[in-house]
Amino acid sequence: MAAMVLAATRSFGPPAYRRFSSGGTYPNIPLSSPLPGVPKHVFATVDGQEKFESKFGQFCIVGILINSGSRYEATYLSGIAHFLEKLAFSSTARFNSKDEILLTLEKHGGICDCQTSSDTTMYAVSADSKGLDTVFGLLADAVLQPQLTDEEVEMMRMAVQFELEDLNMQPDPEPLLTEMIHEAAYRLYLNINREVLHSYLRNYYTPDRVVLAGVSVEDEHLVECARKYLLGGARRPWMLTVAQYTGGISCSFLEEDFIPFALLNMMMGGGGSFSAGGPGKGIFSRLYLDVLSRHHWIYNATSYYLSYEDTGLLCILAIADPRQVPEMVEIITKEFILMGGTVDAVERERAKTQLTSMLMMNLESRPVIFEDVGRQVLATRSRKLPQELCTFIRNEKPEDVKRVASKILQGKPAEAALGKLTDLPTDEHIQTALWSKDGRLLRTYRNFR
Repeated sequence: MAAMVLAATRSFGPPAYRRFSSGGTYPNIPLSSPLPGVPKHVFATVDGQEKFESKFGQFCIVGILINSGSRYEATYLSGIAHFLEKLAFSSTARFNSKDEILLTLEKHGGICDCQTSSDTTMYAVSADSKGLDTVFGLLADAVLQPQLTDEEVEMMRMAVQFELEDLNMQPDPEPLLTEMIHEAAYRLYLNINREVLHSYLRNYYTPDRVVLAGVSVEDEHLVECARKYLLGGARRPWMLTVAQYTGGISCSFLEEDFIPFALLNMMMGGGGSFSAGGPGKGIFSRLYLDVLSRHHWIYNATSYYLSYEDTGLLCILAIADPRQVPEMVEIITKEFILMGGTVDAVERERAKTQLTSMLMMNLESRPVIFEDVGRQVLATRSRKLPQELCTFIRNEKPEDVKRVASKILQGKPAEAALGKLTDLPTDEHIQTALWSKDGRLLRTYRNFR
């Protein structure tokens, strides 16, 4: 098998939760009307900037987001951000071990987690709101004062090595291909030790690169905790580096074309040739209708959009038998060419509806709200409400999607491939096909016709 990616709370007392549950309390109010007395969301601000959103409930989520990740490892050893993710919530200046941290959280019904992506590191704690002061102090200690002992570093080195071995044995190539497409699209400038980790922390874990976010928590209490545990002398970074994008035209989430790119990605859609049922399968998207439905030998054809603060990647993942790699590549290049063509009105409205639906459905979860608030403030120092984003989606014109599709076709593509690749077309031939009128490869690769 061969695969490739081509990328051109508040608490209201014991009875409160019963009032808003289903039952006979409000029998005559339709679902289209809001219930009377339901608390409204509160958007707190510090120095005129939104920092978090409050929702009613007994438990809260508080966390710290840092503008740090694998894209900032250009002058560091690759994998250092993932190492720090694994070391999160280990021993600190106040807690001697991870077990001690977990026991403290357990007293407040809490859990902790750290996740690192290409451009963001998130430390988060979910616990009873009554224990906010304790868990916030724990959170601040874990982020700002980790011990990073030699024993912990060695244990994490073994854990990461096991993960890499396990990943290489997995049948699903998508995780590896996602990493490979980043290596192809960006210029990246396992001997990680305690000194290297501390150097990275000094440079990137600085006040100007940190955002505090909270959900279901009193605004005054969160601000009080922030001043108590986080505010101090600001340390300015002395050396910041980021992976340089080497592809063509792209779009970051800070640009006005971000929504058209997201709509284009939704229109392309796709998925596996077979998957279990469930809502939102996208069977009317282009990659389903024009690729999977017409070519039974293609196992997967999926579009996805990776967007960062300065650049972005619109990718199509395709999987097929190694003997049919040339034909698979030509089919995908043709789909890229067709992006710049006419957009059907029904197709566009379906993509808008699906994008809006996914946005609103995801924001029903507290962890997603926390991440949404934190990431937006980290990137833009403000937050657009879901209603605003829905308005942007609704107001997009047909020419907007066509325009951004034409833009990406002008740039140099990045490719990543995994498997038996003896018949894989060269970079030059793929680029030539993308710049042609019909997306066809040179005759050398058309012996399958």
